[in-house]
Amino acid sequence: MTLSDTEITMERLRNREVDVLARTLYGEARGESLSGKEAVACVILNRVKRALDRGGYWWGNSVESVCQKPWQFSCWNSNDPNRKKILDMEAGHRVFDTCVRIARRAISGCLKDATSGATHYHTLNVNPPWSRGRAASAEIGRHLFYNDIE
Repeated sequence: MTLSDTEITMERLRNREVDVLARTLYGEARGESLSGKEAVACVILNRVKRALDRGGYWWGNSVESVCQKPWQFSCWNSNDPNRKKILDMEAGHRVFDTCVRIARRAISGCLKDATSGATHYHTLNVNPPWSRGRAASAEIGRHLFYNDIE
C-alpha cells in the first residue's frame, strides 16, 4: 500500500507538530515531572482548540504557530538561552525523548487535561500582571495554570 500525496503531507505536518511541541516542552518544562510536562502540552492544545472554536485567535491556530508566537513560550524567543538548547536537541536524550512521547500522545488526542482547560501558566516564583486577581484552575508541579485568561 502506498500513501497518497495528501496522506504524506498530513504525516509531515503531524511530525512537524510533534517536533515543535516536544521542543517546547523541553524548553519550558524539562525539569518538571511527567504530569507537569503533560500539563504544559495541554495548555498548548487548549490554545489551539480555543482558536479553532473561534475561527482564529491572536496566538495562532496550530501547534506550531501557538508554540512559536513571539513572547508566549519564552524558549522560542530569539534572545532566550533555551532557544539554542531546544534547536540543538536530538533523539537519544532521555528527557527530550520523554517530551517527544508526550507530544505524540498530545497530538493524537490521548492526554487527559489535568489543567481544566487552561490556556496560560506560570511558575510559582513569579506573579505576572495577567494572573493577578485570578484563581488558578490547577497547580501541577512548580506551575500554576489558568483557564480564565483571554
